Amino acid sequence: MARSAAAHTRSAAARARTAVAHPRTAAARARTAALRTTARARGAARGARRRWRAASPQQRQTVRLTAASSALGLVVALVTVASAGPWDSGQRTAERVRAARQEHGSGRDHTPGRPDGYPMAPQVLAAAGPVPNQGQGGPQSGSGNRGTRPEVPPPTASALADTLEPLIEDGSLGAVRHASVVDAVTGRQLFSRDAKAVSAPASTVKLATAVAALTARGETYRIATRAVGEGDRVTLVGGGDPTLTERDLTAMAARTARALDKRGVHKIRLGYDTSRYTGTDQHVIGPNENLARVTPLMVEEGRTGGTPGAGGSGGNSDHGPAPRVADPALEAAKAFARELGEKGVSVEGAPKERKAAKGAAELAIHHSATLGALVERMLTNSDNDIAEALARQTALAGEKSAGFKSAGRAVHRTLKKLGLPLKGARFADGSGLDRADRVSPALLTRLLTLAADPDRPTLRPVLTGLPVAGFTGTLDSRYGGERGEPGAGLVRAKTGTLTGVNTLAGTVVDADGRMLAFAFMTTGASGREVAQQSLDRLASALANCGCREG
Repeated sequence: MARSAAAHTRSAAARARTAVAHPRTAAARARTAALRTTARARGAARGARRRWRAASPQQRQTVRLTAASSALGLVVALVTVASAGPWDSGQRTAERVRAARQEHGSGRDHTPGRPDGYPMAPQVLAAAGPVPNQGQGGPQSGSGNRGTRPEVPPPTASALADTLEPLIEDGSLGAVRHASVVDAVTGRQLFSRDAKAVSAPASTVKLATAVAALTARGETYRIATRAVGEGDRVTLVGGGDPTLTERDLTAMAARTARALDKRGVHKIRLGYDTSRYTGTDQHVIGPNENLARVTPLMVEEGRTGGTPGAGGSGGNSDHGPAPRVADPALEAAKAFARELGEKGVSVEGAPKERKAAKGAAELAIHHSATLGALVERMLTNSDNDIAEALARQTALAGEKSAGFKSAGRAVHRTLKKLGLPLKGARFADGSGLDRADRVSPALLTRLLTLAADPDRPTLRPVLTGLPVAGFTGTLDSRYGGERGEPGAGLVRAKTGTLTGVNTLAGTVVDADGRMLAFAFMTTGASGREVAQQSLDRLASALANCGCREG
């Protein structure tokens, strides 16, 4: 009995201790459950933000319309009550005043225009981009796009990182992945992945070539090809226009024949002058269908078969890889001799390379398209021949002749005067075919924001010449398929491709209407196509992004 009583007493004490401890245990469990609920809520919020950022503009609009329709009944009820309320007159008067104020400015900024006739940067993406708001806002440090409405805020850095970082980690991009995204309005850095590190840019270096040439020569400058004569010696002088066509040469020959006839000269010795360029005319890649020998005198970029619609036989297009003649300058002179012969001028022997006499009179001249138009053509089609010519024009603006080295120095010198970030930059050529070229994503995005600066309208061809995703130039066959389509028509960018090197740099207007400039540079990708698809997804994500917290 005594043992039983003692056991009963111990059992009762244990139950008492359990009862005392139970409230503490319950409280701990409640706190744990609350923490788990909070964590789940935060995770769900993050997931919702990611899904919202990943949604297309159309999907976002659907969500907004759904939310609006859910509230429609309540709105109608409130309006009905309001119409019968004692404050009816005052409320409606206020609404009319507010509407009148909105109407006064609703169309004011939709036709940008400048007194000098140059387009504002938003016009480059008028269909999808922001509308100008003159006299408000403004880029910092002389760059950006003052035309974007100031009430449209830029993406936040953290939200943009959430969107881009998973994509830039894609293994198909190779070991080297550099990136820069900036706000085109202010030039402020919004996203960076080693943005100041330099690497091979491939053809995106053409952005630097374009800005340098436009700065040195001006948007309206035209390259001249001349025929000069002294006695019976006629010389065809190359000025550096790779776009000279057979039709242009025919017109020059007709004018030359008329000038010679007035002088009573009907038999000549023909020469050709290539002294505007110095050094080797052979790029380091050697004979290649991507680039003719770099000479100041050539017809249709030295392409064999002519250019459709340009007076040639129509064997080739006017862009992209194509067979090239072995000596473009000599072939141009031979074609000129044939045209002179058809115009009644007898040409003795074969054309000889020689420098034009200083006192030779001008017989005929042909001017190229404006430098702005050449820049657009170069960027749209990634035209290597025009790129090398424009790099040399940058040098010729301050020197008598130009070659690969002097052109590279001139480009660097011109960009330095613009205050651009050039640490580690190297311009071994103007086209990007040379793997020795080095630029940073930060430089590329600064070039783009500089071109968007309303105070630098002569640089606008850098933006207007960018290929449009899914429609023009080197992007016409990209951005197809389910994953690429969100960027079609919205992304404008310069492509860059060498074996193992894939780059993309351009502009987008994001889902909220903010203009952004971006540059993605990668090296070491195992496959070109998959790397390009990854780059396209990055650019599409930017175009589709309303990347702001909250």
